[in-house]
Formats: sequence, structure tokens, C-alpha cells
Amino acid sequence: MQYRKDKYGRDLSILGYGCMRFTTAGGKIDLEKAEREIMTAMDRGVNYFDTAYIYPGSEAALGEILERNGARDRVYIATKLPHYLLKSRDSAEKYFREQLRRLRTDHVDYYLMHMLTDLKTWQRLEELGIPGWLEEKRQSGAIRQIGFSYHGNSDMFCRLVDAYGWDFCQIQYNYLDEHSQAGVTGLRYAAQKGLPVVIMEPLRGGKLVKNLPPEAVKRFADFPVRRSPAEWAFRWLWNQKEVTCVLSGMNTAEMVEENCAAASDARADAFGEAEKQLLRDVVQAINRKMKVGCTGCRYCMPCPRGVDIPGTFAAYNRFYTESRFGGLKEYFMCTALRRDSTSPANCIGCGKCESHCPQGIPIREQLKKARRALGGPLVDAAGKAVKLVMKY
Repeated sequence: MQYRKDKYGRDLSILGYGCMRFTTAGGKIDLEKAEREIMTAMDRGVNYFDTAYIYPGSEAALGEILERNGARDRVYIATKLPHYLLKSRDSAEKYFREQLRRLRTDHVDYYLMHMLTDLKTWQRLEELGIPGWLEEKRQSGAIRQIGFSYHGNSDMFCRLVDAYGWDFCQIQYNYLDEHSQAGVTGLRYAAQKGLPVVIMEPLRGGKLVKNLPPEAVKRFADFPVRRSPAEWAFRWLWNQKEVTCVLSGMNTAEMVEENCAAASDARADAFGEAEKQLLRDVVQAINRKMKVGCTGCRYCMPCPRGVDIPGTFAAYNRFYTESRFGGLKEYFMCTALRRDSTSPANCIGCGKCESHCPQGIPIREQLKKARRALGGPLVDAAGKAVKLVMKY
């Protein structure tokens, strides 16, 4: 297993264990199976285990497995505060104490604000006094490092990085999302600020393994070095020195062994031009199914009305290239769920974006099509309802 340093010099395995996708049976986590997989990963050198309050049964399963194997001190636990459920500083304390009970521990090594979507979500937590609460926990040792996980665009991500004295961060990033979400811009910005970056969705929920276009499958098969699509995706990430740890939701013994084997010799700057071109060719093969040829360059931004143009198009393309659910989920999180809506409904047709688009995309027309495909007013209304319930 290869390791990279966190902000304070601790060695983190470059492969982290994502605990959201444990195998279930009868609606409950198959604890015996999960235990075998977790202990195998630990024996292969994995030391970073990521869970969250809202992952059903995950924290409790991880806590029980670590306790009955006497393994708590062999690993770092990362879990997340469901800030969207908070109504006060006291409620943060309540959720945290419950998490400690579930995890059967007296401290959390890496504690994240779960799914920040924009700067205003963090400012709301500031109003509730959460930064002061976090610092108290840090001083007591109950929380060792403080970070956030993020879904949104690179501009807002960079603003969040600067909003607080974070110890680390977590972003969605993979070879298909190089220029969407926080993207390579956000990755490098965080690294320049000294923040370790943990990667989620390295396989786009399995979409970079399953249902690849035949042309992409052939490209991988014809390359002189034989690797699975999953290994190519992981190695593309590990090739970048700014990436600290890549999470994988491993739920088979074979997956654990394959990923650990790849992480045993993967290093930064190991790709030559041939490897880089292979992944570019695969991206092009995938992108041929896309509705809008948006590269995520963001020359169209900022929109005077706050529309997240690249975010909308990324969700629209995902809706057609991967799954309807995946596209709708991304659209909901990146537009409707923002405290200040970035929905294409805000567009007034000024055309400023089109004058800067190097791809010559008819952005105004495509925004209308995207909104119709992704649910339009229904999704916007759902976002308002969720924000009202959560006092977002």
C-alpha cells in the first residue's frame, strides 16, 4: 500500500474504504461479509474508513467490526455531520454524541461537514455557532481534523476553502469530471492551500466500469498494458500528486484485492503521454452520447442571474449518458438545493454567456431543453420544500 501525508504529516493510505455500500440482506447490513472485507482491506494496508450519519447502519457496523477485532487504533475514522438537519448548536452535539456511540469510540479522526453546496450553507452554520463548537471538540481531542465534502462548481468550492481553517476536504472527481464539480481547478486550489484532498465517486457510481461505450471498452482492451477500467480510473487519480486518498465502496472480496493490489505500486506522475491519451480517447467516446458539448471551461460564468450553466449541462448530459436518476440527483443538488437557487429558471435570456462560449453552444436554448428534461418547475418546487423543512 502506498501512503500520502495529511496536513499534519500522518500517513493516509491512497486507497480509502467507502462504507456507504456494504452488502445488505433483508434490509440489514451483512455484518459478517462486511467484516471479512474490512479486515482484508486493513491487512492490505488500508487505514482510512469513510462513513456518515445518514448512511443506514454504516456507522454502527463499522464501530462494531472495529471493536470486536480490537482494531480501532489501527485506522482513521472519517464521518460527517448532517448539518442540513441542524437547528442549533445543541443539535450538533446531540448528533455527534450519537455518532460516537454508534462508532464505539471517544473520538473521530476526520470530521466533515456533509455535502456543503455553496458558501451560504457554511454561513448558516456560522450563524448557529458551529465553528466555535468544532473548535471546542478539536481542543478536547474528540475531533482531530475538520473538513467538508462538496458538490458544486469550482468557483464556489474555492470560496469555501477560504472560508474557514479547514484541515482537509472531499470532492467528487474522476477522469470524466475533470472540468465539472470542483474539478481539477478546485483540486489544485485546495492543494496549494495545503489541504489534503479525499476523492469520492472515482468511478462515477460504477458508471466508469459498467455500460461503457463499445469504443471505450475496445480502447482499454487494445492498450499494451492490460488493466481493468476501474484500475485505469484509480490510477488516473493517483497519478496526480494533489490527490491524497481515493475512496472506494468495496463490497466484494475481489474488489478489495484488486483495488489494494493497484494501490500497492501506484505513484504520482507515472503516466506517460500514451496513458494520458488513452483516457482522453475514452472520455471522447463517452462524450459522443452527450446532449451538450460543454467542456466545463466556465468562460460563460458568472451568470448575472446566478444560473449554474456548467452544472446544469453536466447534469443534463449525465441524465442521458449514465442514468436518469443520476442526472436528476446531480441537478437537484447543484441547482435546486442551493440556498440561493442556481436553476436555469433564473435565466432572462441576456445572452452574455453565449458571447464568451468558445464552443459556440446556443446556451439559452440548451438551458431550456435541460430544464424540461430534468423536471423544471417540479424539481425547483421540491428544492424549495426541502430547504423549508431543513431551514436551509
